[in-house]
Amino acid sequence: MAKQFGKVGVLFGGRSAEREVSLMSGAGVLKALRSKGVDAHPFDPAERSLAELAAEKFDRVFIALHGRYGEDGTLQGALEQLGIPYTGPGVMASSIAMDKVMTKRIWIGHDLPTPRFIVLDSAATPREELRQVPDVLGLPLMLKAPHEGSTIGIAKVSGYSDMQEAFNLCAKYDAAVLAEEFVTGRELTVPVLGKGRDAKAYPVIEIRAPEGNYDYQHKYFTDDTKYLCPAPIDEALTQRVQDLAVKAYNALGCRGWSRVDFMLRASDNEPFLLEINTSPGMTGHSLVPMSAKQAGMSYEDLCCEILQSAALDLQPSDAWKPHASADAGNTTDKG
Repeated sequence: MAKQFGKVGVLFGGRSAEREVSLMSGAGVLKALRSKGVDAHPFDPAERSLAELAAEKFDRVFIALHGRYGEDGTLQGALEQLGIPYTGPGVMASSIAMDKVMTKRIWIGHDLPTPRFIVLDSAATPREELRQVPDVLGLPLMLKAPHEGSTIGIAKVSGYSDMQEAFNLCAKYDAAVLAEEFVTGRELTVPVLGKGRDAKAYPVIEIRAPEGNYDYQHKYFTDDTKYLCPAPIDEALTQRVQDLAVKAYNALGCRGWSRVDFMLRASDNEPFLLEINTSPGMTGHSLVPMSAKQAGMSYEDLCCEILQSAALDLQPSDAWKPHASADAGNTTDKG
């Protein structure tokens, strides 16, 4: 299998706010692929140009970038132009999934459950309008920068007096702020691998962070957060959550791999979709490798499985050719 991959680029680092995490993910993937005999090479788009990427003549690339410029469809579009197959969803699915607002709108269009929300303009939302948001969504509520990941640009609002400070924090990261109904309950996540009817949900993980605060520090740099895999929920609910994860994944047109995040409402065990990560973390604290391990797949084999799924939205073909004139041999100089 290693030989069939050819020369592989592992893209990590990048210019987003999640660069630090991406460096850790990419280092892990690079080491894993090399341990399997794959001819894998590191490539940091923040330090090297697209011209250099083309010059490397990679046969395929593993995208271990997180956030903007790597997970949002922009890099995927460049790889389509270069004709280099890449891991993860394609251009449109990546772009939509990176936008929490558009993701929720599509899920709602597919009758998939997601918390109620309001979109606020970061530059032009007056204080009076901010104070009305809790009247609609209730308290507590969440404010989020809709184009960030790794819990960057997220704030919990517990009272009316917290709204302005929380809004200002999120507005630093984005042109819009997503105000979202707070669902009290258990936090779950489900990796999905594959495409279309072949997409498969992996074991469900429950995340138990200190005081329910699953922030950037608790996500990547401490051992205080507890991960229960498989999640301690009954078989019927497990199947329901996994089925919902696959539906959410396919609604956005994802392929390759992604991870779908949920809240399980405490009052009635109803699951609500929060977001989907199309280039999930692959660090020592990351959840997709944890779920895959529970399913009997090692980190190294997971990396190879993801790499094997590398593809292009539009497969190279001879569909486009410069077309000679039908009467090319009978042209007349009219000059």
